[in-house]
Amino acid sequence: MDTHSENTFNDIVLHAEQNPLKHLFGEKDLKQGFWFNAISKTIIIISLMLVVFLSYFHSQQLFELQDMLQQNKYGIYYVYAIRTFFLINVLVLLWRIILMFKYRPAPNCDDANLPSCTVIVPAFNEGKQVFATLKSIAGSDYPKDKLKIIAVDDGSIDDTFFWINKAAKKLSHNITTIKLQYNQGKRRALYHGIKESDSEVIVTVDSDSILEPITIRSLVSPFVHNKRVGAVAGNVRVLNLHEGMIPRMLDVVFLYSFDFIRAGQSVVNTVICTPGALSAYRSDILLKVLPEWLDQKFFGQEAKIGEDRAMTNLILREGFLVHFQRNAYVYTNVPTQYRNLCKMFLRWARSNIRETYVMSKFAFRKFRKEPALGARINLILQLMTLSKGQLLLLTSAIFLLICPSQFSLNILFGVMVTSSIPALLYVWRQKTTDCLWAYAYGIFWLISLSWITPYALITPHKSDWLTRQINHPKPI
Repeated sequence: MDTHSENTFNDIVLHAEQNPLKHLFGEKDLKQGFWFNAISKTIIIISLMLVVFLSYFHSQQLFELQDMLQQNKYGIYYVYAIRTFFLINVLVLLWRIILMFKYRPAPNCDDANLPSCTVIVPAFNEGKQVFATLKSIAGSDYPKDKLKIIAVDDGSIDDTFFWINKAAKKLSHNITTIKLQYNQGKRRALYHGIKESDSEVIVTVDSDSILEPITIRSLVSPFVHNKRVGAVAGNVRVLNLHEGMIPRMLDVVFLYSFDFIRAGQSVVNTVICTPGALSAYRSDILLKVLPEWLDQKFFGQEAKIGEDRAMTNLILREGFLVHFQRNAYVYTNVPTQYRNLCKMFLRWARSNIRETYVMSKFAFRKFRKEPALGARINLILQLMTLSKGQLLLLTSAIFLLICPSQFSLNILFGVMVTSSIPALLYVWRQKTTDCLWAYAYGIFWLISLSWITPYALITPHKSDWLTRQINHPKPI
């Protein structure tokens, strides 16, 4: 289903008569979402026009600012660094654009060639949503005799297990249920599901996500076409688009992250992270690294976050390829409040820091038969983002204090230009003016989220999940 750009999420919601998404949305919610979106887009357009006008009006001041910096002993180094990083970013962008156009998803296989598959759904305090998730999986266009579903309740204290049991009884598919007596974390919940599987391929799906009927077939097909593929990343999009500004912004960010970044990584056989929302693994490889993955430690402490990135690293280290399958869509709930968004991003940032370090320990060795130059370039880019990106952020803050009016306008214009890349990609793929949310996110990130990576760099040892936590005592 590679024509997804012409089949937007709203189309799926409005036309899927048998889809488990139907009960999640009411007509009133969709209408309110439409008006919120229209008004917000108008504000974004007006703001963009104002930034362009002010940038043109104050362009002379910006040149004066550059001359002032060049006359300063330290300022000239800053100007040279900016120019160097700009050139690098342009070259990287061109490289990634070439890779994006070279990318092609693996063709879907027919029933006879599909391997046996187990889908594992770990759930914690998910409530009724887990029923919708299991219903979407049970409705997959996949041979029933080759598809197993395992739902693991990770010690929930709400009615999650009730809905899991209801799914097992009501849905026309055999669902194995596991109830853990206390909350052990997502990694161990997945482990319990994996140990119950006897399939050739294991798929993991988050309990707040909805799959399209064709998703699992699309996700598993790369294993059939290429025996060297050890893991496949699905394509994650936002489920709760109608719930405000943050989900709409994140949908643009997700499309850029998957259809652009992961698509390019797939061409060089090294997707760096298979997402927790939807990923597939070749069982024999997964079982080989399972003990190490389960007992992973960082700074001597049990690693409770980043299980998806950690598994990806182990698959890569074993010499196998990791691909992205663009036509394997999953829709997942994202935070709607700033506080929860920060928690999610902070968890991701800490995981990224940890696993970038782990990957650097094997990526520069000959870790597989296929060429690995692309993998090394992507790793170097990750390291540069963690280093020079934070340095530029610090120096920008200093210059912002020295000359706030000129430099703030310069920063806003730079954010607008940078945001145009995901915006153009979104409008090309989705054919909708929702691309404007890329600009809103650029400003939102600058003002409200730019602190996350620096803070994560000084607190990478923390393993708190941060969301839906409980103080639930372990049994003696």
